[in-house]
Amino acid sequence: MSLKKASLLIIIILLIDQISKVYIKTHFALGDSIKVFSWFEILFVENKGMAWGTKLSDFITIISDRSAKVFLTVFRLIAIFGIGFWLLSTIKHKGSKLLILSISLIFAGALGNIIDSVFYGLLFSDSVGQIAQFLPAQGGYDTLLHGNVVDMLYFPLYKGFLPEWIPIIGGDYFTFFEPVFNIADMAISTGFIMLIVFNKKVFPKKEAKTEMS
Repeated sequence: MSLKKASLLIIIILLIDQISKVYIKTHFALGDSIKVFSWFEILFVENKGMAWGTKLSDFITIISDRSAKVFLTVFRLIAIFGIGFWLLSTIKHKGSKLLILSISLIFAGALGNIIDSVFYGLLFSDSVGQIAQFLPAQGGYDTLLHGNVVDMLYFPLYKGFLPEWIPIIGGDYFTFFEPVFNIADMAISTGFIMLIVFNKKVFPKKEAKTEMS
């Protein structure tokens, strides 16, 4: 897989991701939803932290939420450079197509969410109780590096009370699948799943040749 094809894939994923996020941000107030099917909704939420909405300050209590947000965004920026170097190196050394595809998906997804974290606070007004404006005259809802990641894909495949006989959680109201995510998250998850499922093809082991005496 050439650098040109990998770059094209990354650009396509970024465009789909950012177009969907900008549309949601400029047409939905925070918490608004549209039910597409009984098992799929478009639900606008914003993620201020890491995966599943977890914040770094939840683990390191000595730092504030805002400082943790900047640290997380800077870490993501450093990570994206590392992933980019890995991608270029893999293409240069003619790595397997599956490996290049996987890294490209991870890179595109990570970059898509980084754009939100770095710039969305400057580019959009607040979405709480209102539909956000793009490039508002009064300025954005926050500063550089303090943007929130826009999520909108929600798949509540099952909602209901669990049977009483199930230990610990029996009788509780349960939703599967509860997390809300975006196109960038899908790209990252797909890339990682490919690395795991096709591990032997992605990272082929070079068999040492033994000489017969």
